[in-house]
Amino acid sequence: MSRKGKMLIALPKGVELTVHGESITVKGPKGTLTRTLAPGITVTKEENQLLVQAADNSRDLSRMHGLYRALVSNMVQGVAQGFEKLLEMIGVGYRAAIQGNMLDIQVGFSHPTKLEIPHGIQVKVDKSTLITIQGCDRQAVGQFAAEVRAIRPPEPYQGKGIRYKDEYVRRKAGKAAKTVKAAA
Repeated sequence: MSRKGKMLIALPKGVELTVHGESITVKGPKGTLTRTLAPGITVTKEENQLLVQAADNSRDLSRMHGLYRALVSNMVQGVAQGFEKLLEMIGVGYRAAIQGNMLDIQVGFSHPTKLEIPHGIQVKVDKSTLITIQGCDRQAVGQFAAEVRAIRPPEPYQGKGIRYKDEYVRRKAGKAAKTVKAAA
């Protein structure tokens, strides 16, 4: 059995869970999320806690047990509190702006770079260099943040680029200047 899968999931107030066969729906103040469970995985509600169970102790089902417990836990946390990723842009002239349903990012390219904001994701831009991505689906928030960062990842020589807030970028030394010995 999966050690992670055995752990109970606390169900906060205001969060409702419904199970329809192999489909699970979690509804809360931040939104609604639905996921289809793998065959052999069941979710039961006991008072204010959820229990994810596997049908048997096979190796593949044990792996799925821990995975689906984590996915259901993320669904509950997402509809109750939500998830957030912070990105900062470092570089002269680097800026971002929201134009309708598009995120316009200018990071030194000769062409404009625009990304469509996915449904269910909220994006805010502060001081034109700090991007906040929020939503109830952890996977969608992380994926959109990764797509924004991939436009101009931080480079190790000058540190320019788009990076996660508090991300450490290991800096490298540039070219070493050649020393010329004076002829004696």
